[in-house]
Amino acid sequence: MAGPGDAPTIVGPVPTPDDTAPDDTALATTTPAEAIEPGTAVAQTAPGEAAPAQTPSTRGSRMGRVPWRWIGRTVAVGVALFLVPVAWSYGHALTRPTDESVGIRTTEWMRDHGGRGIVVWAETFWYDHHQPKKGGVPALSALPKVTTPPDTTPPSTVAPVDTPTPVRLLASPALPGEGQWQPTGRTGADGLPLLYTTFIRPDPIHTSLVTGLAWMDPTRVNVDLYSGYDEPGGKGWTLTAPIQDAVRPALVAAFNSGFKLADSRGGYMAEGRVAPGHPLVPGRAALIVRTDGSVTVGMWGRDAVAGPDIRAVRENLQLLIDGGREASDLDVNSLANWGWTVKNATLVWRSGVGVDAKGHLIYAAGNGLSVHSLADVLLAAGCVRAMELDINSEWVSFLSYASDPSVPGGAVGTKLIPDMRTSSSKYFGASDRDFFAVFARADV
Repeated sequence: MAGPGDAPTIVGPVPTPDDTAPDDTALATTTPAEAIEPGTAVAQTAPGEAAPAQTPSTRGSRMGRVPWRWIGRTVAVGVALFLVPVAWSYGHALTRPTDESVGIRTTEWMRDHGGRGIVVWAETFWYDHHQPKKGGVPALSALPKVTTPPDTTPPSTVAPVDTPTPVRLLASPALPGEGQWQPTGRTGADGLPLLYTTFIRPDPIHTSLVTGLAWMDPTRVNVDLYSGYDEPGGKGWTLTAPIQDAVRPALVAAFNSGFKLADSRGGYMAEGRVAPGHPLVPGRAALIVRTDGSVTVGMWGRDAVAGPDIRAVRENLQLLIDGGREASDLDVNSLANWGWTVKNATLVWRSGVGVDAKGHLIYAAGNGLSVHSLADVLLAAGCVRAMELDINSEWVSFLSYASDPSVPGGAVGTKLIPDMRTSSSKYFGASDRDFFAVFARADV
C-alpha cells in the first residue's frame, strides 16, 4: 500500500523493455494516500497481476459541471416574479374606469413606467413626419356652423351685460364667420348668452387649419375643477367625473385641464385642499378659481395667494402671455417652460386659456399649433395673461351644452370645432384626467 510521500502506483501490467507501444496499455494514476479519505479501502495489486476493474468516480465531474437546469429554473422563477407585478400593473391600467382607448392607456402606462423616452421619441418622429400642409382652405366639415347671431340687446328692464370684442385675424382673406363671436349653447335666466364661440386660422401659412375660441364672463358663470381618477389621484374628492345628472341643467361648458402633474412642474388644489404630493409652486402659470366661482389666469404667488377665498388652483408650466405681451422664449425649446413632451415648435393639437383686461375667460384649441402660434391666437383674442393647457388630440376637448329633455340630465354636448377627437359625451363618463366645468350662476 502506498504510504505518505510515495509516488503514485501504476495500476495495470508492468511495462517491460520490449513494450514500445504505450498506446496499447491503459495507464491510470491513483490518488496519493494522503488525499484518500480515512476509512477508504485501497486495493492491493501484486506484481504481474491485473488490476481489478475500477469504476470512474463522478464526484469531481459533478462538482465542476455547470448546473444549467437549476440556473434555468431560478431564472424562470425570477422572471415570473418580475412579470407578475408588471402584468398586474398593466392589467390594472387596462381595466380601470376610463373612456380612453386601449392604445392610449398602453401609451400612458409606458410613459409612467420607464418608457417616457420611447413615447416622446415616437410622438416626435410621428409629428415631424406628419406636419400639416401649407396653404389651402379648411374643409367645410372642419368649420363650426355659423348662424346669424340673435339680437342680444337686453330689454330695458335687464341690466346690460358684457359681450366679446372682435378677434384680430391672423390670416387673410377672411372666411365667412371667421373671428365673429356668436352665442352658443345655453342662455341665462335673463335670456342672454352665457357663452360665445368663434374660430380663426392660427397663422398666415397653414391656412387650412382652424383654431376654436370660447369666451365666458365670470360674472355670469361659475367654474369648478373636477378631479380625475389618475390626475391628481387619491381619495376623498367630491367633484369627479361623470358630471352628475342633478347639476347638468345648469352646465354651460366643460374643457380639458393641463399636463399630467408630473409634467406640469406645478401643483394642484381642488375643493379647498391641496392634493398630496402636489404642492402649489410660486411663479407657475395657474388657472385660479375663487370660492365664489369666479376665475382668473395668472402667476401663482403674484396674482393670487393661498387663502380662504381660493377654492381651486391648477398650475401648468409658465405664462405664455403676461402684461399683454408674449413670453420672450416661446421659440426656445425649453423643457422647463414648455413641457416634457413634444418640442415647443412641433405643430400638434394644443389648448390654452387666458383672461382679457376685464377678466373675461378665453379658451383656445386647435390642431397644428406650436407654443408660439397658440400664444398668437390667445393674444389676437385679447388676452393679457394666458397659459398653455393640455396638448395632443386625445386630451384637447371643449364642449358646450344645450338643453335636451330627451337625454339624462337634460344636457347634450357640442364640440368647439368639429374635428376635435373626443366624444361629445366625454365628461358624462369616467375620466382619468382632471377638467374644468362651467355652470350658469343662479342669479343670472
